[in-house]
Amino acid sequence: MSMGFLVMVLVALVLIFLSVRERMRLIRYRDKDWDVIGESKSSPLSRALTNLVGMAGGIYLSMVLLMTFLEANIPEKIEVGSVSLEPLATVSIVLAIVQPFALKVVQMRKRF
Repeated sequence: MSMGFLVMVLVALVLIFLSVRERMRLIRYRDKDWDVIGESKSSPLSRALTNLVGMAGGIYLSMVLLMTFLEANIPEKIEVGSVSLEPLATVSIVLAIVQPFALKVVQMRKRF
């Protein structure tokens, strides 16, 4: 494996970790204390990962529908070093990873 591939994988993992951590913080902030009722609930980590995958899936489906509607021709695969990526899937996961940080920026701008 090449050094560029390892760096790309490491950067992707760090960004996913930071995105999931931010989503967990948002979930804890919004979550109410349901423990007094005695109802079981999933952990913030599992909900954050589910949220990340669901968001990426929703973005992907929307982009596929848009590209089909517009009849746009996009390549099926893009080669980045030794890795072959699907463009729409890559864009959708990147947007899903960036979303909580963009939300934080918007919230900070509203305060000032």
